[in-house]
Amino acid sequence: MDLIERELTDPWEGVLVAPARGSDVGVLVLAGSSGRIERERATILAQQGMTALSIRWFGGPGQSPGICEIPLETFGAAVGFLQANGARRIGILGVSKGAEAALLIAVHDPRVDAVLALSPTSRIWCNVGPGRDGALRPCRSSWTWQEQPLPFVPMDDSWTPEGSGSGPVAIRRWYELSELAFAHRLSAAEIPVDRTRADLLLVAGGDDAMWPSLPFAEQLAERRRSAGATVRLIAGHDAGHRPRLPGESPAPASPKFLYGGTPEADALLGAAAWPHILDTLRGG
Repeated sequence: MDLIERELTDPWEGVLVAPARGSDVGVLVLAGSSGRIERERATILAQQGMTALSIRWFGGPGQSPGICEIPLETFGAAVGFLQANGARRIGILGVSKGAEAALLIAVHDPRVDAVLALSPTSRIWCNVGPGRDGALRPCRSSWTWQEQPLPFVPMDDSWTPEGSGSGPVAIRRWYELSELAFAHRLSAAEIPVDRTRADLLLVAGGDDAMWPSLPFAEQLAERRRSAGATVRLIAGHDAGHRPRLPGESPAPASPKFLYGGTPEADALLGAAAWPHILDTLRGG
């Protein structure tokens, strides 16, 4: 299939990859806390006949340097951009913090038809990295809507990594302890996926070492079902935080974090999810 690739610089850095003949399905592709533009993932989706847009939503020119009070309107503008490029059905595929953003914008923006949340969270967490003021603390919400910060769960700063402190660390336990320390804030910070009209697909690994994405996904699924809404959950109990879709390069090792899983298990989870991803994006 012939593709057209277009570099973007305004209002955000990004790339648009689309079939030369166009498409009425548009998908916004969001990375997690790496902040990168997901060019390879966008290309793979475009090869399936969709218009795929990936943007840098923090850390770019004029943006917050960290995931701190990011306006959800950033993603709403990307939805509008896809519509302006011919998309009539809009999906958002996000991983980790990008999944958190995808779920939230679908709650607030009725133009979103489908959400594909990889390694998601069921609630809003505090900032990852500094805000526009350059400060890490005090804790602030990762997100705003209509200029108001959304309720969030802080991190328990008494947590310390296990081991010698040298080399990459697993931080899942940090999130689990923070849930216990701030149990009184969990309810207000829940992502109300029962309120979105979007189709919802959740993909999570049971060996995720970054945060407990499979329990989070199960909480999201229960929230949907309790409201009588449909949801699909694809789980790989040996997979980690970074499922890989068919055709994607293996995820690189990190000097800072352990992600759990293995390359084989992460690829198997991505392969199992792939037909469901395509079906959900196409409205099947």
